[in-house]
Amino acid sequence: MDYKKYGDAYLVRLDIGDEIMESLTEICRKEKILVGSITGIGTTNHAKIGLLDTGTKVYYPIEYNEDLEITGINGTVSEMNDETYLHIHISLAKKDHSVVGGHLDFAYVSAVAEIFIRPVDGKTDREFSETAGVNLLQLK
Repeated sequence: MDYKKYGDAYLVRLDIGDEIMESLTEICRKEKILVGSITGIGTTNHAKIGLLDTGTKVYYPIEYNEDLEITGINGTVSEMNDETYLHIHISLAKKDHSVVGGHLDFAYVSAVAEIFIRPVDGKTDREFSETAGVNLLQLK
């Protein structure tokens, strides 16, 4: 993993074997990024993504162990209980060019990932909502 600040954004290069969620969390902690957005592309061969059934509040994860192109990473940086909290969604293209996507649990980089973190000034928190079944942003 390597990263550099350009203006007010960080450009991140993740290398073979780097785990995306762990790596981005580490950078946000180190650079004291409390609120921001995340976008990126790359490759993975081992990922777990999920989908929340909003009616039943049941989370359905699926693990993939195949070569996949990361066609898009989009998410937010916030905090929950004074800890870095990343909420990231991902789109993954398969060899047949079909695409799957959902909430990112983890993904290990198989060649490279190029990701921007764009911090903004401020602080926010999250709180679990029984109604929604997820940790909702608490805008301060």
